[in-house]
Amino acid sequence: MNVLGRLALLFVIIPILELMLLIQLGQVVGLMPTLLLVVFTGVTGAWLARAEGMRVFFQFQKELASGRLPGQALLDGICVLIGGAFLLTPGVLTDLTGFSLLFPPTRRWIQRRVRARMERGIADGTIRVVDVGLGAGGATFGFGGFPMGAERGAHDRGPEAGLDPRKGIEVRSGE
Repeated sequence: MNVLGRLALLFVIIPILELMLLIQLGQVVGLMPTLLLVVFTGVTGAWLARAEGMRVFFQFQKELASGRLPGQALLDGICVLIGGAFLLTPGVLTDLTGFSLLFPPTRRWIQRRVRARMERGIADGTIRVVDVGLGAGGATFGFGGFPMGAERGAHDRGPEAGLDPRKGIEVRSGE
């Protein structure tokens, strides 16, 4: 599906489905229970997103303090942010998606699925990774096959440039 199709899905089709589901739910359980459900999921979602966001933030700090790159904490933070936004949006589908992104077991399952799909896309060429680096004379960018035009930055040269590629940090002699 191209970008325009995905945007149409996101901004047109999903809200229409949400509205249809809320109308059906309102007809089955009544107007007030439906409104209370929307308010309850919004308030509960905001509280849960804040609590889970703080937990992820402290995990992020803990990983940095121990000298590790906080990769999983960053992924969790992105998921919590998106999940919180979905929960603040009225609707049944967005609430289910939002709660799924906030609970660690379902969040990990979603992350594995997204990672596998991205890896397949990179392998078959449908997803292209563009290198953006710092050259000798400042920032140089390569987009869509345009040459970098300058020497690669020290971060691309590895240990001989004083960087440890396993940790992505500078290594100084005698330390």
